[in-house]
Amino acid sequence: MAKTSSVAREERRQKIVAQYAALRKELKAKGDYEALRKLPRDSNPNRLHNRCKITGRSRAYMRKFGLSRLAFREMALEGKIPGVIKASW
Repeated sequence: MAKTSSVAREERRQKIVAQYAALRKELKAKGDYEALRKLPRDSNPNRLHNRCKITGRSRAYMRKFGLSRLAFREMALEGKIPGVIKASW
């Protein structure tokens, strides 16, 4: 399980990115890089990092499912992810 502070930081960044998205787009279209520089750093979407919805783990994230490899494996073996079965050949 990830630290709750890391998960909270990512959630805060997501809110800030959403809040400033329209303003950033407008300033970029104008080419006003001075005003862009004055915005909060966390308003840049490049600073976001994907995290597992269950554990908050940041590494080994699978975009299609929104889970880390560990949480994905557990859920797949329990049959909680539709259409996913263990390979056997």
